[in-house]
Amino acid sequence: MAAFAVKNRSLYCEQQPAVTQAPRFDPKPVIEGLPHLPGVYRMLDAAGAVLYVGKAADLKKRVASYFGRAVAPRTAHMLQRVARIETTVTRSEAEALLLENNLIKTLAPRYNVLFRDDKSYPYLKFSDHEFPRIAYYRGAIDRRSRYFGPYPNAWAVKETIQQLQKAFRLRTCEESVFSHRSRPCLLHPIGRCSAPCVGLISAEQYAQDIERALRFLDGAGEDVQAELEQRMNEASAQLRYEEAAELRDRLAAIARVQHQQSIDRSGQGGDREADVIAVAIDGAAACVNLAMVRGGRHLGDRPYFPIGAQAEPEPGDLIEAFLSQHYVEQPCPRLILVGAQVDAEGLAAALSGQDRSVQIVGPGDAGMRGQRRHWLEMAQSNANLALARHVAEHGSQRQRTRSLIEALGLEVEDPDSLRVECLDVSHTMGEATQASCVVYENHQMRPALYRRFNIEGVEPGDDYGAMRQALTRRYEPVARGDAVASNLVLIDGGAGQVEVARQVFGELGLDPSILVGVAKGEHRRVGLETLVFADGRPELALGRESQALMLIAQIRDEAHRFAITGMRARRARSRNVSQLQELEAIGPVRRQRLLTRFGGMRGLLAASIDDIAEVRGISRKLAEQIYSQLHGTARPAESIEHGQSP
Repeated sequence: MAAFAVKNRSLYCEQQPAVTQAPRFDPKPVIEGLPHLPGVYRMLDAAGAVLYVGKAADLKKRVASYFGRAVAPRTAHMLQRVARIETTVTRSEAEALLLENNLIKTLAPRYNVLFRDDKSYPYLKFSDHEFPRIAYYRGAIDRRSRYFGPYPNAWAVKETIQQLQKAFRLRTCEESVFSHRSRPCLLHPIGRCSAPCVGLISAEQYAQDIERALRFLDGAGEDVQAELEQRMNEASAQLRYEEAAELRDRLAAIARVQHQQSIDRSGQGGDREADVIAVAIDGAAACVNLAMVRGGRHLGDRPYFPIGAQAEPEPGDLIEAFLSQHYVEQPCPRLILVGAQVDAEGLAAALSGQDRSVQIVGPGDAGMRGQRRHWLEMAQSNANLALARHVAEHGSQRQRTRSLIEALGLEVEDPDSLRVECLDVSHTMGEATQASCVVYENHQMRPALYRRFNIEGVEPGDDYGAMRQALTRRYEPVARGDAVASNLVLIDGGAGQVEVARQVFGELGLDPSILVGVAKGEHRRVGLETLVFADGRPELALGRESQALMLIAQIRDEAHRFAITGMRARRARSRNVSQLQELEAIGPVRRQRLLTRFGGMRGLLAASIDDIAEVRGISRKLAEQIYSQLHGTARPAESIEHGQSP
C-alpha cells in the first residue's frame, strides 16, 4: 500500500533568525487551520531543517496537544526551536503510518527516535517438491513454497529444523544432492531423516509426515502427539516393535519441545501468533525487545537499540515509535502485547488491514493475564539482559572509538559522529577481482552501507590498479557532493597502496590526510600492524595493547571478510556460467534451469543423460549433446545400445 498525499499545506511564521524568532512562534493560527483528519505533521526550524515527524489520526487534536500543557524537557527544547509546521493529509491512519516511516528514514529528524535494522528476518521453508525439503531461508518469498516465520534470528530457525528432523524425519538436503543419492546419508541411521532419496519411504507416507509437521508448527502439537501415540500403541499391539520404538522416539522429541518452550495450550487462536514488546531503560540507553510467538510457541527474542532517544525516555513513546517503524516493512501478527501504555486504539487501526484486525494489549488491560502475562515477563527479563550487555559492550566500543580519535589526531568533536571506511581488494591468482568497502559508524559496523566493486579492465594480479579503480568509483560521488564523506579511510595495504590512494584523492580534490594504510605485521600477526599515512607523517606502530589498533583491526578484518565472500561468489558464478556458455543451443533460461537443477557445474558433470533430459525444456537429443560437449565425447557410453560395439 503506497502512501497517498491528499493535501499538503505549509504554515509559516515571520521570517526571522532562528535564535530570536523560534520562542515567539504562535501555534494558534496553525492549529485553527488544521483539519480533523488523519495525516502526518512535520516541525521545522527557521532554517528549514526538519526537527520532528509524527503521525496523527486527528491532525488538529494531535498538534494542539503539544501546546498549552506540560511536556517532557526534550519536547520543550524542540518546541523552542519550531518556526514552521507542515502537514500532509492522508486517506487513512495506515497511510499516515507509511508516510511517517518513510519521512523518518529519509530525513532522519533530530528529535525522532530511529530504529535501524540492517538484517532481514529468516524463515523456515518447505520446498515445492514431491518430497519437500525443510530449509533455512532469507529473502523474497514465492508462492510455490510454504514458509513459517518470521523468526527472530537464524539460531531459532536452525533449532526448529533440528526439532522437525527428530520428530518427523524430514529431509534437509539440496535438490541436486537428493536427485543423485544411491544410498542413505548419515542422517538416516541416527533417526534424523526417513531417506526418501533412495525410496525407503513412500511419497504418501512422507506427505503424511509433512502434514504433521505443518500442524505442529501451526500450534496443533498436542493433536499430533495424540495421533502418534495411537499409532505407537497399535504397532505395539500388532508386535511391530521396531515401528513402535521409532514412534516412541518421535513422541519423546515432540515432548521435549513442548517442555522447553512456552507453549500456549489455551486453544485461543489469536494467541498462536503474537509479538511481545518490552522496554528496558538505563539513563539515555534503551532497549526495545521483540519476542515472537508463532504456532503458540515462543521462538525467541530480538533486541533493538533506538538512536536519538532522550535521556530517561518514556517507555510508551519508544514502543509507539517501534510499532510505527517496524510493522511498515515486517508482517504484523493479529496480537501485539506491549509492556507500557500506548495509543492502542490508534495504532491498531493503523496496523490493521483488509485481511486482518490487529489487537494491541497493554499491561493494565483486562486481556493481559495467564500465558500472555508470562510471555511479557519473559520479554521484559530479556530486554533487561540485552540492555545490560549492550551498555557494557557499547561502553567498550565507545572507548575504542575515542582512543582511535586521540591516537590519529582526528578532528572529530563528537565521537558518536565518527565515520570510518575501509577498502580491501581480493582475488584468486588474478581471477574474479573484487574490492570491498565497509563502514564503521555510531560505534558499530553498518552492513547496510557496505559496497562491493567488480574490478574490470585491470591486468590480473594488479592490486594497485584494482585499488585505484575502487577508490575512484567510491569517492568520485563524494567529490561531487553526492555521497557522504568519512572522517577516516583505511586502506588494507602498505606504502604502495597508500600512494595510489593519495594520487586518487589528489585527482579528485579530496583531503589525503584522512587516508591511512594498515600494513601487516610480521607473520601477519594481529597487533604488529604499522599505520602508513598519506600526508607524510611518520609510520606509527600502536602496539598490540592499543584499543585504537584493536578497532582498526576489527574494521580491516571485516573488510577482508566481505571482500573474500564476494570474490568467491563471483568466481563460482563465473566458472559455472563460462563453461555453460560454451555449450551450443543453451540459452540463459536453459542455463539457469541446469544450474538450479544440479546445483552447479559439479552436479551437472555428475549427471547422466537421463538426468539432464528431465530438466524442463531439454529434449533427449539435446541432453545427449550437452553430455557429449561436457565430457568431450562424440557418443557417450550411456547412449550406446546394449550389445552394440562402440
